[in-house]
Amino acid sequence: MRVCGLMSGTSLDGLDIAIVDFSMQPDRLHFDVKKFVTVPYSGELKSELLRLMDAQAALQPVSAMNMYLGELYARLLDEALHNTEIAMQSIDLISSHGQTIWHEPFAAGDSPFSRPNTMQIGDIAVLAEHSGIPVIGDFRTRDMAAGGQGAPLVPFADHYLFQTETEGRVLVNIGGIANITVLPPQKSGLDVIAYDTGPGNMVIDALISRYSAGTMHYDAHGAIAKKGTVNEPFLDGLLMEPYFSALPPKSTGRELFGAAYAERIWAEADKRNMADEDKISTITMLTARSIADEILKHYEKYQLKTVIVSGGGVHNETLLTFLKNLLPEGVEVMTSAEVGIDPDAKEAFVFALLGYLGFQRIPNSLPSATGAKRQTVMGKIAY
Repeated sequence: MRVCGLMSGTSLDGLDIAIVDFSMQPDRLHFDVKKFVTVPYSGELKSELLRLMDAQAALQPVSAMNMYLGELYARLLDEALHNTEIAMQSIDLISSHGQTIWHEPFAAGDSPFSRPNTMQIGDIAVLAEHSGIPVIGDFRTRDMAAGGQGAPLVPFADHYLFQTETEGRVLVNIGGIANITVLPPQKSGLDVIAYDTGPGNMVIDALISRYSAGTMHYDAHGAIAKKGTVNEPFLDGLLMEPYFSALPPKSTGRELFGAAYAERIWAEADKRNMADEDKISTITMLTARSIADEILKHYEKYQLKTVIVSGGGVHNETLLTFLKNLLPEGVEVMTSAEVGIDPDAKEAFVFALLGYLGFQRIPNSLPSATGAKRQTVMGKIAY
């Protein structure tokens, strides 16, 4: 079965497209990634999506954007396949994560109408109509209905593909938000655990935009962070954020670590007369520390030997150096490319996998990661 995985994350860089061939064999699931590409979003679209992520955003533009993204995803997929050996008609299924507009894993306030909730837009019926291909999507709500947080979902694939008999491993994904999957050795009797550790690239990117007056959108190779010096007292204060000490399962997003959070950091750093490069170095260390601190909590019990990193954060050399230096000697840090998956393609690949399994009615959630009462088959289908 040929599945197209579509992913647009909290960084809003663009649409990740992965074309994957799957076949279920008696011994294991076989897969072959045939193509991966990221199609960048226009500045206008990114700005509009950011505007719609505000809790006070009007309903009409959110609803309209839901329909527009369904059309856009179909068009971007068609354009990505133009002049390639992969025909649109060869794709059996599109599996779309959609664009998260809101993620609130706990009910807010005392209203009898409050519930844990999440919203990913990019309507699957519109995508199916414009592509002519069945679409599976809206994965997170099924896990929430079963008492979970609807996140993180990538750990299911980490467990499915990367657990070994001989060593504990940690899979780290550094997108807009960073998350970890802690895999014990098989037959150890320990549960797979996974959760969001906190900000990944999101706050770094926001500070870089402020630093460059909007001309830069990320810290290429961590070059600006490398020029600065980490302000340890300021960092210690940032690490007092209650999310970092909360127990898993837990998930977070732009609602906590978004634009308002970045603005507060910049303003507080200004009060301390910190150089701009020092602000960026410190916030880069915040991402590294919040990841490393969580890994260290499981280091001995889970016999951790290897840390495998994916997501856009792998390109930030300063961030990876910080992370390596925070972990014990003997823990190997590598990128997912070394185990066969392009670090940039991983999330789109994962949603292709979740869609493939969901379409086959095979359970595709990991309750130990999301906190759900039971495992479910996630995803709604539009033919």
